[in-house]
Amino acid sequence: MESQRTAAHEMFDADVASNRLGIELISATDGNAVARMRITDGMVNGHRIAHGGFVFLLADTAFALACNSHGPATVAAGADITFVRPARQGDLLVARASERTRYGRSGIYDVTVCRADGEVVAEFRGQSRTLRPAADPGGGAPEPVEPDRAPAAEQHR
Repeated sequence: MESQRTAAHEMFDADVASNRLGIELISATDGNAVARMRITDGMVNGHRIAHGGFVFLLADTAFALACNSHGPATVAAGADITFVRPARQGDLLVARASERTRYGRSGIYDVTVCRADGEVVAEFRGQSRTLRPAADPGGGAPEPVEPDRAPAAEQHR
């Protein structure tokens, strides 16, 4: 485990879904991240290969770790995945995410999911959006704000 903790580590500590699936955070810093997950018997489909949803979830987690490594809360605005070859029960998958570009509050990240032997299983591209802090007396999470629209309170001033 790396010694430098980032906002991504804090986010991952609170990520119930990823942790329950056994995803491990290997590293997350400077717009890059590595996470891994072993395919269990509960993750295979009727063809006895890894269900694509679990492969997507691993890639999405690595993407989230990379785009949150900079600091402010960042969420997915969209993502696409291409499944290159199947993974099977027992395979250890490693997802490596890298920042391609950030502009304003948006970013583009690529994630390659490989088996431990280096064979590519999937390629993922995610688009991120950094959230604006919202005044919330209830302590809830900030809400995304459309770039060309002010919050309702500001529209009536």
